[in-house]
Amino acid sequence: MGWLEAIVLGIVQGLTEFLPISSSAHQSIVGQLFFAGHDPGAAFTAVTQLGTETAVILYFAKDIWRIIRSWFGSLVGRVPRDDPDARMGWLVIIGSVPIGILGVLFEEAIGTNLRNLWITVAMLAGFAVVLWIADRVARNSFELNQLTWVDGIALGFAQALALIPGVSRSGATIAAGLFLGYKREAATRYAFLLAIPAVFISGLFKLKDIPGDPNLAWGPTIVATVIAFGVGLAVIHWLLKYVSKHNFSIFVWYRLALAAVVAVLLLTNVLVP
Repeated sequence: MGWLEAIVLGIVQGLTEFLPISSSAHQSIVGQLFFAGHDPGAAFTAVTQLGTETAVILYFAKDIWRIIRSWFGSLVGRVPRDDPDARMGWLVIIGSVPIGILGVLFEEAIGTNLRNLWITVAMLAGFAVVLWIADRVARNSFELNQLTWVDGIALGFAQALALIPGVSRSGATIAAGLFLGYKREAATRYAFLLAIPAVFISGLFKLKDIPGDPNLAWGPTIVATVIAFGVGLAVIHWLLKYVSKHNFSIFVWYRLALAAVVAVLLLTNVLVP
C-alpha cells in the first residue's frame, strides 16, 4: 500500500465509519476502483477503525468517564446499581458480547468470503430498505437513559450484523434502536458508545496481521488511521446535529444508488467480486 492510497482510504474511513452506509464496503470498493484492484482487507479496515473510535472517545470523553466512574462505583457499593450511568456501563459490556463471540467464530469468513462484493451489494440495498422502514415506523419516544436490558442486548445483536461488509455498524444499531422506539439521536449515541469495546478489541487483535500482509506497511497504515481520526471527529459532530432535525432518507437513497453502481461495475467486469 502506497502513501496516496493510505491517505485516500483514511479519508474514506473517517467519512463513512459513523454514517449508516458501511465503511468496510467503501474501503473495499474504493480500494478496487482506484488502487490496482486491491481490497485493503479486513486487517487494514479494523486497524484504521482504531482512529475513528479514538475520535468517539475524545468526543464523548466526559460521558465515557462518568459512565466508567459510576460503573466501578456500583461494583463497590458507592453508587446505586440502578444508577443510569452504571447501567449504561453494563449495557455497553453486555451489548458487546454478541459481536465478540460471532467475530471470533466467523473470523475467517469475515476476512474472505463475506468480503465478496456481490454480498456487499445485497447488504447495501437490503439494509437501505431496513433503515427506510425503521425510519418510517419509528416512534421516536425513548431517551437513552430509558434503555432496558433486553433492548441493550437486542442492539448488541444488531451491531453484530456489521461483521458483514455493506451492513454498517451504525446503520444496523440505529435501525434496531428506531424499531424499538428510541429517538434518532439516542439510537445514534448508543451506536457510538456500543462500538467502542468491539472496535478496539478487533483493531488491536488485527495489528498482528499487518506485518504478514504483503500489501500493507506500518507507515501508510498509521497515516490512514490518523487521518481517519481527524475526519471521523468532524463527522460525529455533524451527524449528531443532523439526526436531531432530519430523518435517514438521504442515507437510504445513497445506499441504493451505491448498490446499483457497484452492481453495474461488477457486471461489466470493472470490479471483481
